[in-house]
Amino acid sequence: MKVIAVIPAYNEEQVIGGVVEKARRFVHEVVVVDDGSGDKTGASAGAAGARVYTHVVNRGLGATLATGIAAALSRGADVVVTLDADGQHDPAEIPRFVEAIQARDVDAVIGSRLLGRKDSMPLHRRLYNWVGNLVTYLLFGLWVTDSQSGYRAFSRHGAEQLELRCNRMEVSSEFIKEIHDKRIPFCEIPCSVTYTEYSMAKGQNLFVGISTAFKLVLRRLMK
Repeated sequence: MKVIAVIPAYNEEQVIGGVVEKARRFVHEVVVVDDGSGDKTGASAGAAGARVYTHVVNRGLGATLATGIAAALSRGADVVVTLDADGQHDPAEIPRFVEAIQARDVDAVIGSRLLGRKDSMPLHRRLYNWVGNLVTYLLFGLWVTDSQSGYRAFSRHGAEQLELRCNRMEVSSEFIKEIHDKRIPFCEIPCSVTYTEYSMAKGQNLFVGISTAFKLVLRRLMK
């Protein structure tokens, strides 16, 4: 069974090499999609052993994940695992995602930060997450405990059914929409998360959250 990790990356030169090196221990290949970075993200990822795909301009998280998943499928992946580039996800947990797909007979696995130690997530992040879960449920009809998780896995069959149209942060909720609409069998498993000063400077904030919610409403209305 060929397992390929997909890591979307934008200006992650400081940490991407280490993330790639750790992930390579648990997968057959690592695909990094450099989303128009202004630093040496792509070069650092390549030097660490990743197969690098590059967007000439910054297109956003959704477009980057779509590129990475398509690349993994073209390279013969039986399982595609997505994880963040900033080091907050532990690649050593990848085998648990693969095992869940096999043991539970599902085509999608969502890593939930809220099924494990909740105190590892700062309070304001838990609040953003809960709001994201609620908005996702109200718009798309499926409740999960961590709709905004970047740590997830898909069987080949599951990944082939995904039609990602959102280019930016709202893609996390779009994954849940696709699982619901395509009736993709899924489960959630606990995943750990390590927040550092570096990773906390990235990701969700109030403005991004409001913008994401607005785009999700538009996405729902355009269906």
